[in-house]
Amino acid sequence: MSDEMKVTQEYGAEQIQVLEGLEAVRKRPGMYIGSTSASGLHHLVYEIVDNSIDEALAGYCKHITVTINPGNSITVTDDGRGIPVDIQPQTGKPALEVVFTVLHAGGKFGGGGYKVSGGLHGVGASVVNALSEWLKVRVYKNGNIYEMKFSRGHITQQMQIVGTTDKTGTEVTFQPDPEMFDALEYDYNILHERMREEAFLNAGLSIAITDARGEEPVSETMCYEGGIREFATWCNRNKTPLHSDVIYMNGTKGDASAEIAIQYNDGYNEFMLSFANDVRTPEGGMHETGFRTALTRVLNNYGLKNRILKDDDKVSGEDCREGITAIISVKLTDAQFEGQTKAKLGNAYIRTLVEQIVGEQLAIYFEEHPAVAKTILEKAMMANRAREAARRARESIRRKTGLESGQMPDKLQDCNERDPELCEIYIVEGDSAAGSAIQGRDSRFQAILAMWGKMLNVEKARADKVYGNDKLYPLIVALGAGIGEDFDIEKLRYHKVVIMSDADVDGAHIRTLLLTFFFRYMRPMIENGFVYSAVPPLYKLKRGKTERVAYSDEERDLVSAEMRGESNAKVEISRFKGLGEMDPHELWETTMDPEKRTLRRITLDDARRADEIFTILMGEQVEPRKEWIERNAKYAINIDI
Repeated sequence: MSDEMKVTQEYGAEQIQVLEGLEAVRKRPGMYIGSTSASGLHHLVYEIVDNSIDEALAGYCKHITVTINPGNSITVTDDGRGIPVDIQPQTGKPALEVVFTVLHAGGKFGGGGYKVSGGLHGVGASVVNALSEWLKVRVYKNGNIYEMKFSRGHITQQMQIVGTTDKTGTEVTFQPDPEMFDALEYDYNILHERMREEAFLNAGLSIAITDARGEEPVSETMCYEGGIREFATWCNRNKTPLHSDVIYMNGTKGDASAEIAIQYNDGYNEFMLSFANDVRTPEGGMHETGFRTALTRVLNNYGLKNRILKDDDKVSGEDCREGITAIISVKLTDAQFEGQTKAKLGNAYIRTLVEQIVGEQLAIYFEEHPAVAKTILEKAMMANRAREAARRARESIRRKTGLESGQMPDKLQDCNERDPELCEIYIVEGDSAAGSAIQGRDSRFQAILAMWGKMLNVEKARADKVYGNDKLYPLIVALGAGIGEDFDIEKLRYHKVVIMSDADVDGAHIRTLLLTFFFRYMRPMIENGFVYSAVPPLYKLKRGKTERVAYSDEERDLVSAEMRGESNAKVEISRFKGLGEMDPHELWETTMDPEKRTLRRITLDDARRADEIFTILMGEQVEPRKEWIERNAKYAINIDI
C-alpha cells in the first residue's frame, strides 16, 4: 500500500494505512521515544539498557557497561543470558531477528520470559534499530558469538556465528540516524545520572559508564549494596538531615513488590522520586498517591495518640512532606503506564500495597524511634503554622494593595495585548536598562518590569516571608497567578516570561535567584515552557557603517575575520558593558526583536539536577558550594573581573 492515500468520501478498509515493519517508527518517532530532540536521543540508550536491567531483575545479569564511542555511537553490554537465537515458532525466523525488526516482540508478553519488566511495550530494541543509521548486535550464548547487522531497521547481515566464547550476554552498538534526530551529541552527564539511578534501584548491580570521545576516556563504575537507602542519603548529601537513619520499608503481595526510603532534611522543599520497574515516573501515579496518604495518616495518628496534636490541630499532607526526600520503587508484572514514555503509573492495586506497607511499617518505626517521630512531627507542625502565616500575609497584602482589584505595581510598564499567549514580560534589573527596554520595546505585546537590588534567596525562606518581600511582591502581582499551592497557570498574564540580566557575575546571580524563585514557587511555569533567559550580545563589531554583534569570543573572531575580508580592513570591536549602556534601538535589535533575538528556554528535563544545583548554590551548606565552584571554575569564561 502506498504511503499517500487519495482522500475519498468513503471511509473503509482501504483508507486504513498499514505501515510495514518499522516504517511506523520512522514516520512518527515521537510516539515511541517522546521526541526527536536531545531527550529522544538519550531515550534510545535507556531502551537498550532497560532490556539489560530486565535481565538483572530476573536474576541473570550482574554487570552492565555503557560506552559513548568516538562519533557518538553507543555500546551497551551485559552478562545476562543473551537474547535467544533459536527459531521463533510464529515467524520461522531467529528470535534475535524478531526482537530487532518486529514491534511488540519480546519476552514481556506472558511467555514467561520475565516476571517484571521496564521495557513494557516490547518495542525497545526494534525502535532503537529503526531510528539508527546502523546497528550491530552480538549475542554470547551456547559457546558461540552470534552477530547480526542492520541499517535503519533493515537487515544488512543475517545472523551468523562469528566466533566462540565461554561467556553469556548481549552487546548492542548503534549509531543514531541523523535523518531522525535534531541533536546527535550525547551528554555524558545525563547518561551518567541515569545509570547511577539504575545502580541505586538495583542493589548489588554494577553499572559502568565510559565516555571514550576525548583524548582521556572518562569512566565510572557504580554499585550500591544499600540500594535505595543509599539513594536517599546521596540525594541529601548537600543538605542537613534531621535524623541519621534512612527509614526503609518494603513488602510484597503476589507478584508485586514495593520499597520505600525516606529521610527528612531541615529544608522546606519536598523531593520525591518514584519508579515502576526501574522506570522513572516523573508524573507520579498510584504508588505516590498511596505513599502520601499513608504518611499523612501515620503522622497525625502518632501526634494524636501521644498528645502532641489536638483533634483540630491536624497537619496536612503538604505539611508532612516539607523537607522530605523520598524514594519509591515498585515492581509489578502488568505495569500500566500512561504513554510509551511511561510518565505515570496507573495500577490501582499498587496504591493499596504502598499505603499498607507505609501505614504499618512507619507506625512501628515511630513507636521504636520516638525522638525521630517527634522531630518529624514538629517540623510538620512548624510548616502548618508557616502556611497559616503565609495565608494571613496573602490576605493582608490583598487588603493593603488591592491584589484582586487589578492594580498593577508602579515598576510595571504593561503591554496593550491581553491574550496571555501573545504577551511577553521582560524582567529587567536596574532602572537604566529598564528605561532602554521601555523605549525600545514593541508595546503592543511586550511588558517591562524593573527589578532593583538583590532579591530574597527563597531557598532559605518559607512562603510567608516570600509574600512580604518588597522585591518579589511586584513580580507576583504582575504575573497574576499566585505562588506555591495557590499558583494557577490559567491566571498567568504572560506566556513568555523573559529574564534579562547582564552577561556578568551579578547578572548570573540575579538570574539564579529568579530561577530559584520560579523553581520553588511557580514550577508549572517552567514545566509549561513559559520561562526564558534573554541572551544579550557580548561584542559590537563595526566596519565603516556596517555593524554586527557577537555572542561569544569564538563568534567575535569569526565575524571579525568575515568583516575584515581579503582587504584586511580595520574592524572596531567594543565590549557591551551592560544592558543599561545600550540605547533603546540597540537593545531592541539585539535582545528584544523576535526576528533577531536569541532566547534560551528554561526547561526541567531533570528536576533532580535542578534541585541539586539550586541547593548547592543557594542553600545553607558552604562546603558543597565551595567544591562546586572549584570544580566548575574552569568553565567560567566571559566574566568581567
